[in-house]
Amino acid sequence: MERNNLYPIFLKTHQLQILIVGGGYVALEKMSFLLKSSPDANVTLVAPFFREETKEFAAKFQIQLIDDTYKKSYLKNKQIVIATTDNLDVNIQVYKDCKAKNILVNVADNPPFCDFYMGGIVTKGNVKIAISTNGKSPTTAKRLRQFFEDIIPDDIDDLVKNLNEYRKTIKGNFEEKVEKLNEFTKSLVEK
Repeated sequence: MERNNLYPIFLKTHQLQILIVGGGYVALEKMSFLLKSSPDANVTLVAPFFREETKEFAAKFQIQLIDDTYKKSYLKNKQIVIATTDNLDVNIQVYKDCKAKNILVNVADNPPFCDFYMGGIVTKGNVKIAISTNGKSPTTAKRLRQFFEDIIPDDIDDLVKNLNEYRKTIKGNFEEKVEKLNEFTKSLVEK
């Protein structure tokens, strides 16, 4: 059986510089997906043309739009790059330039040219769940996201905050604290 070997991480995107190359539908999709999850992300877009919807969305989040064709110089001080143009040659050049500079890169809809995928995300307050299908089926990730959004109660954040306060009051060593928290939260997973 095939296995997903991707390692999920949660990035503090307000501490990173992210570049999106492109200004069309895919750029808007990637930018809105990123900012829905991380509204404080530092994002810059570069493209010779931006769709009106892209401009409007970018304005809401104070996203910098650079009206220009892609140049390697735009990678300066960037840690993450997403290539979304409809020109495969440009996207591949972005990939090669990023690899040469050890910058994480995602070429939209082209898994061999991706260091990471942007999976489905469910957010309820402090609780966030990331869903990956290993780049095989974004539709499945979307359906799983909808499923988890429905079944996770909206008040889960209250539980998290209360458990955090309770955790601060527990006495004992690490193992004893873990045991107490495991006992306290057991009802969350009982069927």
